[in-house]
Amino acid sequence: MENVERMEALEFHRKACGKVQTFPTVNIRTDRQMAIAYIPGSTAACEEIRTDPARAYDYTGKANRVAEVSNGTAVLSMGDVGPSVSIPVLEGKCLMLKLMGDINAIPMAIDARNAEEVISFCRMIAPTVGGINIEDICCPESFLVVRKLAETLDIPIFCDDQQGSAAVVLSAVKNSLRLINIKIEEARIVVLGAGSAGISAADLLVKSGAKDVVALNEDGILGSSNPNMNQAQESLAGRINPRGISGGLDAAIKDADILVGLSRGGIVSKEQIKMMNKNPIVLALALPEPEITSAEALEAGARIYASGRVEDSNTILNIHAFPGIIRGALDVRARKVTDSMLIAASDALANMVDKRHLSTDHICPRFFGSETTPRIAEAVGQAAIDDGVAALSVEKGKIYNDTWERLFGDMEHI
Repeated sequence: MENVERMEALEFHRKACGKVQTFPTVNIRTDRQMAIAYIPGSTAACEEIRTDPARAYDYTGKANRVAEVSNGTAVLSMGDVGPSVSIPVLEGKCLMLKLMGDINAIPMAIDARNAEEVISFCRMIAPTVGGINIEDICCPESFLVVRKLAETLDIPIFCDDQQGSAAVVLSAVKNSLRLINIKIEEARIVVLGAGSAGISAADLLVKSGAKDVVALNEDGILGSSNPNMNQAQESLAGRINPRGISGGLDAAIKDADILVGLSRGGIVSKEQIKMMNKNPIVLALALPEPEITSAEALEAGARIYASGRVEDSNTILNIHAFPGIIRGALDVRARKVTDSMLIAASDALANMVDKRHLSTDHICPRFFGSETTPRIAEAVGQAAIDDGVAALSVEKGKIYNDTWERLFGDMEHI
C-alpha cells in the first residue's frame, strides 16, 4: 500500500472507531412499552421458544444474524498475527455484509490456538445466530472447523475464503471461457496457491466439469512427488492433475489456458505467461498485490486479465458473491451450504454480465451493482430448496424481491 493510502486508511479507521455498531430496532418511550419489550414481555417470547425452539427465528433476531469468527491465524497478507489484529478485517466484512446484504454480522476475534477451541466456541454461540462465518483461520484448520461445525450444527457454516472465493473464481472462469470459445471440460486450468481459497476454487472447478486442473503450493504441483502437503492438499491432489505432471510453475503453466492466482504478489513472470496456450486467461487474485500486474500480463500476451485490485478493469473479490450467498441461505433457513448453492451463485454472478456486453475488459459485474445480491440470493435460496437443505419453501422470485426491498426500498414505488 502506498504511504498516502496507508495514512488515509489509518485516519479513516481512527475516526470511525469501529466500522459497525448495534442500534435498537424499536423505540421505547413509556413504562408500558418497556414492560412489553423487556420484563415481563420478553418472557412471553421465551415461553413460545421453549415450546418450539424454531420460533427463535420468529421472536428474535436470529434469522438475520451471523457471527464473524477468527482466531487471527491467517490474517490477509500477514499470516498468524493473533486475534486482535484480525478485528479491522472482521469489522470490514461485517460492514460489507450489512451494506450489500442487510445482514447483521457480529465481529468475534477469539483467543483460540487450535481448531478444537474454535469449534467449541462456535458450538456455544450457535443458539444466538442464524449462521457462522469462519474468517482468517489458517489452512488446513479452517477446513476442519467448517466440516466439523457443518456436521454438528443445524445452521449454515460459511467461510468466504473457501466458498466465496470458489464461487467468484468459477464465475470469472466461465465468462472468460465464453470469450475464447473453450468449454470448461476442455480447458487446462492452473491454480497457483493451495490455501483455503485455492483448494476450494480447484475443487469447485472440478465439480463444475473441469477435467484438467493442476494446483500448486509453495513446494510445487500437488501430487505424489510433492513432499510437503497438508491433509487438505493431499485430499485435493487425489481429485486433480489427470496428466500426472510434476515440478514447479513452469511445468504447470506450459500450454495452460487459465492461470488462477490465489497465492502472493509478484511471483509470476512475463516469460511464464508466454508459455501458456493461445489467448491465455490470467486471474491474478492475490491481495494486496497480484501475482503479476496487468501491464506485465497483457504485454506478455494475456487475452484476459483480472485481479482483486479496484483500479483494474476486471476486479474479482469474494465479496462480490458472499453477501448474496449468505442472504439466500438465511432466507430459506438452510441447514448447510452445498456445492449446488455455490454453483448457482457463480452462475448468477456470471449471468449478471449481459452477453452483449461481455468483453475482455468486462467479465464480471460492477462491484456495487444493485442486482448482484438479489440475484445471487434468489439463486442460492432456490438451490437450497432443491437440495432439500432448506427449512422454508419460498416461491420463486420472493427472495429476489425481498432482498431488493431490504437494500433499496419498496419496488412498487420505483
